[in-house]
Amino acid sequence: MIMDVIEIQQILPHRYPFLLVDRVTDIVNDEMLIAYKNVSISENIFQGHFPGHPIYPGVMILEGMAQAGGLLAFKSMDMSPEDAAKKVVYFMSIDKAKFRSPVKPGDKLEYRISVIKNKGPIWVLKGEAYVDDKIVSEAELKAMIVDK
Repeated sequence: MIMDVIEIQQILPHRYPFLLVDRVTDIVNDEMLIAYKNVSISENIFQGHFPGHPIYPGVMILEGMAQAGGLLAFKSMDMSPEDAAKKVVYFMSIDKAKFRSPVKPGDKLEYRISVIKNKGPIWVLKGEAYVDDKIVSEAELKAMIVDK
């Protein structure tokens, strides 16, 4: 284990019900990060998406990739938790988003994030989401780290 949810919460401002990364399992600063989220039927989103046919929303998959990308950027910038608490990640664009297969309760959603380009506070990332080593979604994410 590289980062548990306690350490993740020291970097990301997100909290329940919107913290969408449970654990980081691998990270190489300035290159890549692998993290996951356990998708549970007990999540409120399934009350309306969809009753009797629960599917984890694609927008939540993209947000999870974005949060994982934020973790990679913050860790790559080698910030202390105190410095990270003074910053926030603003997403500038999400391009080339594709959804290949539905994600259901009980799935372990794995985020694989890699750096395409970084210039100062701006990061361009490739995000991929997998369930059982099968790609379920992908997108290109652009973000900027700014002062709160």
